[in-house]
Order: sequence, then C-alpha cells, then structure tokens
Amino acid sequence: MLHGQRVIVVLPAFNAESTLKRTIDELDRAIVDELILVDDGSTDNTVEAAEALGLTIVRHITNRGYGGNQKTCYRAALDLGADIVVMVHPDYQYSPLLVPAMAAMIAYGEYDLVLGSRILAQNAVAMGMPTYKYISNRSLTMIENVLMRQKLSEYHTGLRAYSRGLLEALPLDRNSDNFVFDNQIIAQALAAGARIGELSCPTRYHAEASSIGLAPSIRYGIGVLRTAVQYRLHQAGLRSFPYLEVSSLERVAPAPATAGVNAS
Repeated sequence: MLHGQRVIVVLPAFNAESTLKRTIDELDRAIVDELILVDDGSTDNTVEAAEALGLTIVRHITNRGYGGNQKTCYRAALDLGADIVVMVHPDYQYSPLLVPAMAAMIAYGEYDLVLGSRILAQNAVAMGMPTYKYISNRSLTMIENVLMRQKLSEYHTGLRAYSRGLLEALPLDRNSDNFVFDNQIIAQALAAGARIGELSCPTRYHAEASSIGLAPSIRYGIGVLRTAVQYRLHQAGLRSFPYLEVSSLERVAPAPATAGVNAS
C-alpha cells in the first residue's frame, strides 16, 4: 500500500509473452498490492507467462480492442478494491519504475489523473521516438490543447494512474473500444473537473513493442481531433455527447501524512 491506499497495476495485454517478465520485474512490489493482466485474445503464450508470474488474469476469448481491454482492466481493479489504478503496458515500452512516483502523486491528494509524458523535459526523438511519430504527437497535442484549453505536453501516452474516485465517476462504457479511448477518458476527466498531472517518462522503441499501422494511425488521429471538437462543443453548451455527460468529481481528503509508506 501507499499512504494507506491500495495500489493495483493493470496490464492490458495482447501478445506480450516475450516482454511480460521484464515489465513485472521492474514493478515495486513494496507498494503494488495486486497485478491484473487482461489478455485480449492473444495468439501467443501470454496467459501461460502471466500464470507463471502469479498474476491475476482476466481473459477475453476474442479481441475487444485496446479500449475494450482497458474497460475490463479498470472494472476488475475497482472490484478488487483499488484506491489507485496504474496502467502499465506489458510490452515494456514504458518504464514500470515510475509507478511509485505516479501513484504517490494521487495518494497524497495532489492529482486525480497522472500521465507519464514522453515529451516533457526530454528530447523524445533522441531517445528513439520515430520522427514522424513525434511530429504527429506534437501536432495533435497542440490542436487538442487549443480546443480543450489545456497545457498538457502529451495526450497519447499509455502510462497512466487514476484515483478510484475518478474512475468511478466516468461512464467508461460509453467510450470507444479502440485506441481513441485514451483521448476520450482524458476528455471525460476534464469534464469532471479532474486535476491532471504529468511526469516525465522515458520510452523504449524496440522490435517487441506494440505499434499500430498507417491506416489505424490515421483513424486514430481523426478520432483524436473529433474528441477535442466534441469536448469544446459540449463545454460550450452547443452540443451534447453522452460520453461527456459526467458529474463533477467528489474528492475524499487524503489520510494524514504520518501514514507513510506501508509494505503490502
């Protein structure tokens, strides 16, 4: 536990057999109470690898998409009593070593959602991000910031931490089952009045890391822009979108600072 709060890491998995152990080995089990892997119809031995590591496993017999996988992840974590939920990709593209820092930003009451940014305070291209991905990332983020009136460095990261209160407040089932889910949940969080923080996150581009092709990338970019426009119209009262109909977030005051860090 961390500051008296139960921390659960969720791993949305698809064909992650070769990278799963490396990811798990870098998680700090002193503060992580449980690890949940949701397998989205993998065709390799991801489930067997997760069983060997002692993870809690939820299986999708057929692939439900990245967003559909996350919906199951968060539902399972809340059902198991999570106070803080951290999503870590099991393809070892994002650093699991940042989980304690991200969870602490929520546990001590500073933020409701924390994003691990590959852009903040570093040269992402020098660290291996392909130039075309960097340009796409920065262009979409700039437009999103203008339309959503924010100052985030990145909306497209797969390393995220959520408070229980925030996840319970958001109608996640109204979101897409595809990659645009990541942007819709940020839009929902903003609509709920969530406090969003960022932490600089190194990223790894390697042969085993997950990636999407050109056509899905284009569809994702269009979906991102659509989400930003919908958020702006919704907030202005010009149009109503069901997935953005969110109640204001109610926060519970954090425990006294003397609670410290407790090993689970």
